[in-house]
Amino acid sequence: MFPILLRLGPITIHTYGFFMAVGVAAALWFVYVQARKQGYDTNILLDAAFWIILVSLVGAKLILFLSHFSYYLENPAELLSLARSGGVFQGGLTFGLIFAIFYFRRKKIALWPTADLVGPAVALGHGFGRLGCFSASCCYGRACSLPWAVVFKSQYAHDLTGIPLNRPLHPVQLYEAGLNFLNFFILFLILKKKKFDGQVFSFYIINYSIIRFFTEYFRGDHEDLAYLLRGKSAFSSLSLPQVYCLVGLLAGLVLYQVLKKKKK
Repeated sequence: MFPILLRLGPITIHTYGFFMAVGVAAALWFVYVQARKQGYDTNILLDAAFWIILVSLVGAKLILFLSHFSYYLENPAELLSLARSGGVFQGGLTFGLIFAIFYFRRKKIALWPTADLVGPAVALGHGFGRLGCFSASCCYGRACSLPWAVVFKSQYAHDLTGIPLNRPLHPVQLYEAGLNFLNFFILFLILKKKKFDGQVFSFYIINYSIIRFFTEYFRGDHEDLAYLLRGKSAFSSLSLPQVYCLVGLLAGLVLYQVLKKKKK
């Protein structure tokens, strides 16, 4: 809707970048407050968070590059632009998780108790990130005839993301933002009453896999993606991101059962 938040002479502040910064700040604030309550060394955790966020951003961009290899090969500068896209969240999540496991073990940080703090923080930050997507008009939805359909009219946004203009679309970014904020609230409640380490993080993986699988049905920017099953409509198709969600759902369920049994 509003891809540019502010112009100050030669400096342009994009709304996407602003919301991404707000999301990162909110996530770090949550981890810091909860870590202090639980007696963690907050300096060590904040250092870990910095490196995990950095690796996640690189991973998200790498998967974006591989997904649109020919385009970014011809337009490499676009890959570094936060105005266009921050990357593929699932790629960033995977790279960040693998790096976090390695980093926590090397620094002797308790893995699953810390992951339980990180899960809600990621959901909170991601909610703000999707508000940025809506403002930048990236990750846009399919055509929609429902009363809450949105119409984008910014030529600048179209040039950046390719979003169709003057057509009613599903506000899929807002769907996912709302569901991520709901996920944060649910995970926070579980965190306060958890019965074993890793329970909260397991639910994060499970919940987000369900959220993303559902919202993928309403995405309109994935027409060029590969499909495992391609039907006559979105609801009779199964895209590769949805396959990733099913893998994530299975992994979350297995992790939950393994950690629960380990606690017993």
